[in-house]
Amino acid sequence: MIKGEDVIENPMVELKEVMRRWPSGVAVLTSGTKEVRHGMTVSSFTSISVQPPLITVTMNNAARTKHMVDETELFAINLLDEGQQALADRFAGRISENEDRFSGLAVLSGAEFIPLLADAAAWLECRVVHRYAMPESTLYVGEVISARKSDNKPPLLYFNRGYYRICK
Repeated sequence: MIKGEDVIENPMVELKEVMRRWPSGVAVLTSGTKEVRHGMTVSSFTSISVQPPLITVTMNNAARTKHMVDETELFAINLLDEGQQALADRFAGRISENEDRFSGLAVLSGAEFIPLLADAAAWLECRVVHRYAMPESTLYVGEVISARKSDNKPPLLYFNRGYYRICK
């Protein structure tokens, strides 16, 4: 039984508070064309099927990266390692949406010019197969068309508004 003081008064605010208690890995979603590229930090991504290989990710409807995914139907998930907090911050908005967040970074060109962060721990290149629009965001289902990893580096974790490392 839920105690009286634990009853949710504002589900949206409480959802954010509850989700801060759920640790997740940190990734940068990238998309683009030969001429233009953009990216954003995400933690709302997950694998939903191995056969076929499918993942989901949610993006705010106002995000420039979301509009690029809508245009190209392609995106990459760049998994960050424990030493890449600055990279997570850069793509989380420490650099404006209108500036080149890729400036000074080593970038690889994936399938059909999907930009990949060369120093990421792993990459998933995806093609949009479904999208589900919501009032403020859109949920995408992406089919993984390529998956690669670099060295076995521990992941960067996000929990309660902070970055963490796995301790053994």
